[in-house]
Amino acid sequence: MIILCLRTYDNVTFPETHNAFATEDDGIYYPASNHRTGFDAQWQAGIRAFMIDTHYDNLNDKKLSGVKLCHGSDDRGFSPCVYGNVSAVDWLSELNDEMEDNPQDVVTILVENYVTPEHLEQVFIDSGLMDKVFIHEINQPWPTLQNMIDNATNLVVFWEQGGDERHPWIHDFLSHSWTTNYGEKSTSEMNCDVLRGDENQVVYHMNNWLSNQVGLADPTQAEEANDVDFLVERANECWNEHGKRPTFIAVDWWEEGDVVRAAELINLQDEAD
Repeated sequence: MIILCLRTYDNVTFPETHNAFATEDDGIYYPASNHRTGFDAQWQAGIRAFMIDTHYDNLNDKKLSGVKLCHGSDDRGFSPCVYGNVSAVDWLSELNDEMEDNPQDVVTILVENYVTPEHLEQVFIDSGLMDKVFIHEINQPWPTLQNMIDNATNLVVFWEQGGDERHPWIHDFLSHSWTTNYGEKSTSEMNCDVLRGDENQVVYHMNNWLSNQVGLADPTQAEEANDVDFLVERANECWNEHGKRPTFIAVDWWEEGDVVRAAELINLQDEAD
């Protein structure tokens, strides 16, 4: 929708995939997966925001070539990449190719990062994405999408690991935005309360995925959680509560329901219902 280009970044709702890389298409199978189909299908459907996790595939040999996308904790003494992983450079290069072909699209990445900032930056350089990154100064107004497109800085990157003045393009997720809770057991438990971050910021993630009783992504409830009517209703609830539309609606099993359509409907609204 061309009209969205005239809006500021914080006044647009983007559909987002949680653990976007953890897919059966990428050789990562349940219970380690969060989606069936990989990046290409997500992009073609209209997903423009992606949550990814960066880890080393060998905790005893933390080298650049070992930076992978995988999900889990390093606390067990071995890399969670043993459960399945994707090359970070390859995945981000695929994103770069699509952005090269579609320079009018604004894209967001939220990184849960477990590698050095230098290695993370090099991965973005090697993939070709560094030329596209936008740098936002805290508490300053966000630009319009058109401004970002015109300046060819149409990629926004957040991470969850705090501020780093040496890498201003990696925005501290908790300073520049905030998030709702995640991984509830049922849709009835979902609300719009602030879980983490600065609630005074205008950019926020409406996390919208459910977990089963042992804390794993729950595909059996995805159709209900990703239902268009439910997503639109919940987004309006959060909009009314906080005075701003959700910037992102993040889901698991994006193939169920239609988060892209829900975001389109929310973007057609000038004010909350």
